[in-house]
Amino acid sequence: MRGFVIYLILCYKYEARKEEGERKLMISYNELKPGTLFILDGQPYEVLEFDFLRMQQRKPVAQTKIKNLITGKVLNRNFQNSDNFKEAEIDYKKVKFLYNHRDKFVFCEMENPSVRFELPEESIGEQKRFLKPDSSVEVVMFESKIINIDLPIKMEFKVIEAPPSIKGNTAQGGNKAVKIETGAMINAPLFIEEGDVIRINTQTGEYTERANK
Repeated sequence: MRGFVIYLILCYKYEARKEEGERKLMISYNELKPGTLFILDGQPYEVLEFDFLRMQQRKPVAQTKIKNLITGKVLNRNFQNSDNFKEAEIDYKKVKFLYNHRDKFVFCEMENPSVRFELPEESIGEQKRFLKPDSSVEVVMFESKIINIDLPIKMEFKVIEAPPSIKGNTAQGGNKAVKIETGAMINAPLFIEEGDVIRINTQTGEYTERANK
């Protein structure tokens, strides 16, 4: 009987130390700085913006803009001092995009091209506009599952269709819609012509510069 009681005491101490250790690893509401990855409602989020408000006779509030790393959805959320979160452990792996068929996008491992996998269109989201065959991207992994992809911030694309420039308009500035090799339509300066290679910010979807003439 005495041995069983000692066993129960040791189990209690172990669980108490475990809970204390987990609390130390938790992220408090005032630590949600931009770039912080945390788990909310079982899903991983990244903090995009953070503002800490102290108001008289009211509890401090953390105003944040956060991004769901699975859906890509961005939302505004306020947190208080009673809110604590687990850190989201996110892994990244470089892969190559091969092709897409209907709503499936096929990738392969860089070191072993024979190892292929598919991602559905809803996982790719708007980034599909800038996926071109044989381009290198990073897959985002949460709990050993691929949840999304990360494109390089700037990528080069060939313009396959561009309205002709009217003489004199290019000097005045302005934009026109051109089609790049992935089929996406991009606003570009009037001097951009079919066959040009342009650089695009994949996060904003905006033209940045002409890579060559």
